[in-house]
Amino acid sequence: MTDYTSSRFAQAAGCLSPPLFRALSKHFGRLEDEAQEIRLRVGRPVAVVCPGKTLYLTQSGSLTDLPDGDLLTSRREDVESTFQRICDYSVYARKREIINGFITLRGGHRAGICGTAVTDSTDIVNVRDITSINIRIAREHIGCAHGIFRAIKYDSGGVLLCGAPCSGKTTVLRDLARLFSTADGAGVSLIDERGELAAVTAGVPQNDVGMCDVFDGYPKAQAMEQALRSMSPGIIICDEIGSEQDVRAVRQCVNSGVRLIATAHARSKDELLSRPALKRILSTGAFSTIIFLRGRERAGEVAKVFREGESVAA
Repeated sequence: MTDYTSSRFAQAAGCLSPPLFRALSKHFGRLEDEAQEIRLRVGRPVAVVCPGKTLYLTQSGSLTDLPDGDLLTSRREDVESTFQRICDYSVYARKREIINGFITLRGGHRAGICGTAVTDSTDIVNVRDITSINIRIAREHIGCAHGIFRAIKYDSGGVLLCGAPCSGKTTVLRDLARLFSTADGAGVSLIDERGELAAVTAGVPQNDVGMCDVFDGYPKAQAMEQALRSMSPGIIICDEIGSEQDVRAVRQCVNSGVRLIATAHARSKDELLSRPALKRILSTGAFSTIIFLRGRERAGEVAKVFREGESVAA
């Protein structure tokens, strides 16, 4: 019998409550390569999101793509148990991540959470009564960025990978970090604010990111500035830029002559330009190539490329 206990899907599912884990474990072989998310909602069916379809667990233990019938639902205690396991039974220690809406798991998987916000006058200070959990399975596809790498390897300017959630941005970026840091010995600083790229555990990256210097858990803008001061990188790689704090850090990279490779949430050029901070980041001249990836069903596939001199606003 094949042992799936070390698979990516099984690793991500390991934080589920014991009853849900047992029910899902029967299908590790089928779901290992195609599952993208495991979704729990209190009182609603357990759902596994795959490209182009959503599968549901039935009470008898089978899988169906029909959202009704005798389906296995997530009880309040299942969601609470899963939440505690996600937090390693130390909710307070993960408070900052909880406030931000997601918790990074060992292996680079990410658990998004939804519940009742606890606020002071303006800011969220905690989240209670968790009602929904979305576990996104991190995939490490060695070699998936070869095509993009060959196309941009000899460029000197920065590269911005854009796409919708689950379009493969993080997976491609991780492989680019591996390729750039090993191909020609370029000094690469990898900014891994959420632990999804290198998946560092006890100081050791669990994913193959080559010869990168990994800044794990640092706030992104601060890490970029610190990398410039301390590691003399030729390339800085980071995930999901787009905040006001990122604008200054990106400008510093440009002024220091450091190449920046990053990702941004944007399905199209119109969406990219509609975000004020991203528009200011583009105005720094940090990115000579902007690549849009296709959606969830064709993750990692390039849809459109804009090169320097070709206006993204055209």
